[in-house]
Order: sequence, then C-alpha cells, then structure tokens
Amino acid sequence: MYSEILIPLITAMFLAVNMGASGTAPSFSAAYGANIIKRLAVPGVFGLFVLLGAIVAGKQVGITMGQELIPQEMITPEVLTIVLFSVGLSMLIANYLAVPQSTSQATVFAISGPAIFYNQLNSPKLLYEIIPAWFILPMISFIITLLAGKLLYKRIKESPSIDYEKISNHKILKVFVFLSACYVAFAIGANNVANASGPIASMVMNELGIDAGIEENYIMIITVTTLIIAPCFAIGSSLFGYRLLHSTGKGIVEFGLVGATLISIVTATLLLLASITRGIPTSLVQLNTFAIIAVGISKMGWKKVIVDKTVRKFWIIWIVAPVFALFLSYTLTALAHRYGIIFF
Repeated sequence: MYSEILIPLITAMFLAVNMGASGTAPSFSAAYGANIIKRLAVPGVFGLFVLLGAIVAGKQVGITMGQELIPQEMITPEVLTIVLFSVGLSMLIANYLAVPQSTSQATVFAISGPAIFYNQLNSPKLLYEIIPAWFILPMISFIITLLAGKLLYKRIKESPSIDYEKISNHKILKVFVFLSACYVAFAIGANNVANASGPIASMVMNELGIDAGIEENYIMIITVTTLIIAPCFAIGSSLFGYRLLHSTGKGIVEFGLVGATLISIVTATLLLLASITRGIPTSLVQLNTFAIIAVGISKMGWKKVIVDKTVRKFWIIWIVAPVFALFLSYTLTALAHRYGIIFF
C-alpha cells in the first residue's frame, strides 16, 4: 500500500519542482534584474514565502482540487498517477514550444478526465466558477494595469516636473520591488501548491482509511502534504529557475521597476483573492502575461502588441494544452478501466 502512495507522491513532488522553476521568474525577475537580491538568495526567499502562502491561504484551493471537482473516493493512486502524468506531458509540450502554461488549468482538466469517464464531475463548480474565472481574472488584470499605465505610470514618466529616473532608482522603491516579489511568491503558494497537495491529501486519506467527513482530519493531512510539496518549489527554483530568472530579470528594464512592481501587485492580488474567496485554482502566468501586454500597449499601442506572433501563439497553446491534458487523462482512464486497473 505504501509503495502505491509513494509513486504518485514522488510524481507530485517532481511536478512541484517544475512549478517552482516556472514561478521564480514572475515573482523575483524584477528584483533580480535590478540587483536588489542576489541569485543565490532567490530560491530560499521564494521557497519561504511559497510555504507561508500555502499554509496561511492555500486551504480553499486544496479542498477544490482534492474534494470538490471529483469525489474524494475516486482519487486512488492509479487515478492520480494518470492525472499527474497527463499534466506533466501537457506542460512538457508547452515548455517545448516555449510558452509558459498554467499548471492549475492543466491539473483541473486532467482531474476532470476520470470524473467525466465515470460521470462523477462536479460540473457546476467547473462550468460556473472555475472556467469563467479563467477568462474574467486575466481581463481584470489587463484592464487595471492598462488604466494604471495610462493614467499614472505614463503620466509620471512623461511629466517634465518629475525626475522619473531618480524615482525609479530610489531606495524606497527598491524595497517595494522586493516586497512585491515576496507577495507574488506568497500568492503562488496560496494557489499553485494545492495543484499537487490537494489530490495527494485525498489519496492518502483514502488509502489510510481516514474519515474525510471530519474537517479536522482533512486539514491535518493537507497540512502535512503541503509541508512536503511546498519545499519542492524552492528546489525547482534552485535547480532550474536561474535561466528564466536571468533572461526575464535582465530584460525587465523594458518595463522599469515601477512597471514591474505594478504588474506584480496586480497579478498577485488577483491570484490571492481567487484562492481565499472561492478556492479557484487559476493561472499566475496568464494574469502576469495580460498585465505585461497592457503595459506594452500603453507604451507601443494596440496594433504592435495584439498582432505579435508570440502573443498569438500564447492564445493557441493556452487553449490546446489543458484540452490535451483532459483528452489524455480521459483516454488513459478508459484504457485502465478496460484492462481492470481501475474501476468504480
């Protein structure tokens, strides 16, 4: 029994390592690019705030991923292995095409595969809360950042009475840049850790015969799984985060510290609100990208940004990758059911 638990647990930890690597750039790229924090210090600080976010504010998303999309009793080691494999392959394809992809969306769709096959999907939660939020939150991120860019950021930068260069290099602003980076890492912990810890907690409870109806039991188990999964984000940041951190951080000067801080605060706040209010797993990558597009539009105009080939590729992969995860998990579930590996 314990060996059966170990395989999906290791897979989830590996997935968390990859999430940690990808989460390093949107959180600490501005601080690193401005030489506010040293590269070797980034994984430790990033991992600490991811862990704090997961413990303090990650409970609701954990419940969504472990109990509300699919009946908890369905999350067996076999089902969870299928789900995590589908997510991993989906992310691999997105990474190969150099498009940052949402682990949350891929995981939600992958979990939905077995639930759809056995007609156990909580459709109202998915169709009326989670999927609408995936469209609404990036648009809110875009609108807020665009308005702030046009009404505040651009006016301050172009004002003849304000020394923008002096402001952008002020020590107080650098403190805000560092704090906003920690804030983003905290929001990542509140939302993305649960992609792995929520399903793992449900699987462990099923295998150990722990009563899921007692809330204290679930909170205890998900806290333990969070303490296992969250540090893997720091490991991923340490092992693989440097390349993304370097390329993004040293290129962040295009936005400046003021613009980068604005992007961080807007996206992290929306991600945190989605986590603590409705427990909705959502994408920091997409919130961040829409905010960056808004800053680009405020600087270069609509036409140059919207028709950009990279932006168009993002739209396509963002749709294809989660659907691929759903198709793969559904197909593998059907095959496993046919050969008697899983059945309900």
